[in-house]
Amino acid sequence: MNKLPRILLVEDNPMDAELTLRALSTFHLANEILHLRDGAEALDFLLKRGPYADRANGQPALVLLDLKMPRVDGIEVLRQIKSHSELKTIPIVVMTSSREDRDLLTTYQLGVNAYVVKPVKFQEFLEAVQQVGAFWAVLNQPPPNSVQK
Repeated sequence: MNKLPRILLVEDNPMDAELTLRALSTFHLANEILHLRDGAEALDFLLKRGPYADRANGQPALVLLDLKMPRVDGIEVLRQIKSHSELKTIPIVVMTSSREDRDLLTTYQLGVNAYVVKPVKFQEFLEAVQQVGAFWAVLNQPPPNSVQK
């Protein structure tokens, strides 16, 4: 059984999700990575509702969050996470193709921990994901009791 807290990847683009998963696996992170396909699914998981109502306790070590998604966008997911007393300490890293100042400002105002613009070049994308994963899943120390195993 994997004792490390999982990483949530919230990404609707199948190619970006596959590249992210590949980058994290080549870095050999021991954390389980759960890919969720939109913001509604992410909120269901985090709030333990719908198909995730019976999931085991514990929150992720990290949420890698895209902004532009169907049903519930990343900004609304971020807003709900950071306004929820039991979720607000989960590190959230926005990984998006958006370079819009409005998105950058809004996410930081809502409490995002980092904002990464996805590099276009394949190797740069892999390196960016590896660095993000290594820092937040391995090096970063979460607050006590914020992430349960």
